[in-house]
Amino acid sequence: MKKLLFGAIVLSFMSACNSDNIANQTQESTDAANSLSVTASKRFCPSEEMRKEALQKDPALRQRVADIEANAERFANNLKLGKVLADGSVEIPVVVNVLYNTAAENVSDARIAEQIAVLNADYSGTNSDVSKIPTEFQAVKSGDVAVKFRLVNTIRKSTTKTSWSATDRANNTMKKASTGGIDATNPTNYFNLWIVGRMPSTQGEILGYATFPESAGLWNDGVVIAAPFFGKTGASSPFNLGRTATHEVGHYLGLRHIWGDANCGNDLIADTPTQTRDNAGKPTYPLYNTCGGVQRSVMFMNYMDYVDDAAMFMFSAGQKTKMQSVVASSGPRTGLRVL
Repeated sequence: MKKLLFGAIVLSFMSACNSDNIANQTQESTDAANSLSVTASKRFCPSEEMRKEALQKDPALRQRVADIEANAERFANNLKLGKVLADGSVEIPVVVNVLYNTAAENVSDARIAEQIAVLNADYSGTNSDVSKIPTEFQAVKSGDVAVKFRLVNTIRKSTTKTSWSATDRANNTMKKASTGGIDATNPTNYFNLWIVGRMPSTQGEILGYATFPESAGLWNDGVVIAAPFFGKTGASSPFNLGRTATHEVGHYLGLRHIWGDANCGNDLIADTPTQTRDNAGKPTYPLYNTCGGVQRSVMFMNYMDYVDDAAMFMFSAGQKTKMQSVVASSGPRTGLRVL
């Protein structure tokens, strides 16, 4: 079982590496007919790398991370001792910002609703493939995370950009109206999600990325997803079941990649088995690896691994507690409760 070592958190981060938009516009053509011919052989999410870069530059942000992790530990301990109760189910208001160059990138209202439905199923533990969780991990499955999502607005804007580069991502080009993007809608009280065209990188196509809870309320806070991997209808296989959003929202709510972004790394969750690295494709259970001389069965079906959409279908109980600590009245994203 992994322990949370707060004294090492910051050190590990340092050493590791109102616009001219039209709301609720309806597409006339179907997503299936306009699907993008962009494929990715493996999931790639640079959220942690981008986070580390930001933390290296900002001591205040590093302190916020340490405070958030300390609060998460207190919350978990008090919950276990019965000293506090979870604050109940949270319904997060969602604003979807669509930046499109082609009709295929201008995802329809129906596809957005489809993606919200996937999030609600995955985070409530009612996803149709939840029955695939191995018996070994049944005891630590999350069940209902008690986080729900409600679409409150869709903002659309055409762009001349045919792809979004590393410079665009570093400069948050898609998140600023002044650079042709769409400004976030009150990020303290709304979860902003940007849909853009393809995001090529030296490591392959980026499916999506997210900011973490220390960015709560900042102007660039939220999730970015490439249109080919958003939702289900018309999305590119094998990332066409809406799980890219599930994975990125996990980061937004405080979860790290399950392998801790290091060989036998620490994701700061006690009930997720330590693993050597990320997994890809559709592994066959059981899959074993060895860390610290101990052989363990890998929880590759966790939403925070890198497997294909069809191979991921669970959060752990520890991940649930971590996310609840983030949206609790004492957490960094408590503003999402206020409308």
